[in-house]
Amino acid sequence: MIKIGIDAMGGDFAPEVAIEGAIMSLKYLDKESRIVLFGDEKRIIELLKKHNCSADNFDIVATTQVIEMGDHPAKAFISKRDSSITVGFNYLSEGKIDGFASAGSTGAMMVGSMQVIKPIEGVIRPVLATLIPTVSAEHGIQRAVLMDVGLNVDAKPEVLAQYALLGSIYAKSALQMENPRVALLNIGEEEGKGNAQAKATYDLMKADGRYNFVGNVEASYIFTGKIGDVVVADAFVGNSLLKMAEALYRINFKLGGGKPRIKSFLRPLLGRIVPKLYWQYDFWDAMNAESVGGLQVMGINAPVMIGHGSSSARAICSMILSMERDIKSNFPAKLREALKESNSENKE
Repeated sequence: MIKIGIDAMGGDFAPEVAIEGAIMSLKYLDKESRIVLFGDEKRIIELLKKHNCSADNFDIVATTQVIEMGDHPAKAFISKRDSSITVGFNYLSEGKIDGFASAGSTGAMMVGSMQVIKPIEGVIRPVLATLIPTVSAEHGIQRAVLMDVGLNVDAKPEVLAQYALLGSIYAKSALQMENPRVALLNIGEEEGKGNAQAKATYDLMKADGRYNFVGNVEASYIFTGKIGDVVVADAFVGNSLLKMAEALYRINFKLGGGKPRIKSFLRPLLGRIVPKLYWQYDFWDAMNAESVGGLQVMGINAPVMIGHGSSSARAICSMILSMERDIKSNFPAKLREALKESNSENKE
């Protein structure tokens, strides 16, 4: 059985939204998957009753403390030993759960990731990654991996080149891509474009035969999927791109009057009659951060996801489903094996 750990106390609207999202996800989770809620047991049970949901649907681990957004992440992680985040990471490290996700303190989540779960041997720097939608006439709506989106703003070329390996293995294991195309985000497609960092990274990625490097990709092609399935950038650029995409979604949402422009029951019909209109609707829906749920912390020994502090119930639901997918993919184990093989080859 897969056990998905969820911080019920994390986020601006916790625990209400976290519990509502957990209940929502029950409709979509596999029978072999089980949600483990960490937090105020009394409050959790009250909210489950409010939504007419039996507490038997979940495992509940009672905690008495919460790491607040204003707390110093490292100090709070240590001092608040009975916080939902600290206890959650302890359960993950002991194998009592298979993955852990929270919309709470990003800093505390990174402390747990780095100090408790720890980076996989051989990983230079872990990375924050997210899935972005791509749309094309040939393939319709698909997903691509964008990394880094918030962790290392001054990444060295060798770090960026390793991101490519992480992203490629993730795309194979979690997204079932047979031979994902890995591209470096740059100001032009031609070899030799960009600043010193980009040029050095390009050379390293080109020389690495462990993944399918296809060269540079301009930002204008990222959401078309025309060039790459995995897009590599440092966190300064990646985070800026991600926030621009989120802003574009909000603008489109407001232009639509705050409501979906196409009724759900009409979408299959429009998919046959006006496929481009159908794709446009689904693309913008996929652009919604709530459909992704959170960011993957890649390069550590177990699946960890970090959600936005303002996550809605739908976002929490998406985060849980994404975590289920990541656990099933067995990505950390596959990354460990790939790095072990690389180290063996280098020694020879």
